[in-house]
Amino acid sequence: MIIELEGFFHQVLLVGKKCSKQQLKQMYILVKELTSETKDIPQVFCRIYNFEEIPYDKHVEVNFVIDTDTDRVYSPRY
Repeated sequence: MIIELEGFFHQVLLVGKKCSKQQLKQMYILVKELTSETKDIPQVFCRIYNFEEIPYDKHVEVNFVIDTDTDRVYSPRY
């Protein structure tokens, strides 16, 4: 599964174990509670949930996007 963390401080692709949108939202909420800086979210997310950051490519189709500015989790349409 590939997710994109998109926000003011970063645009990051993460690869990890498949999960539902609801599970992903819960995972993100926990990570957000554990971080004081928005820019640290990708590193904390990877450390806690064993995801791996991959080089960003806007042409990669992702399963979910997490918008860290609005806290919205959604599936993009291609």
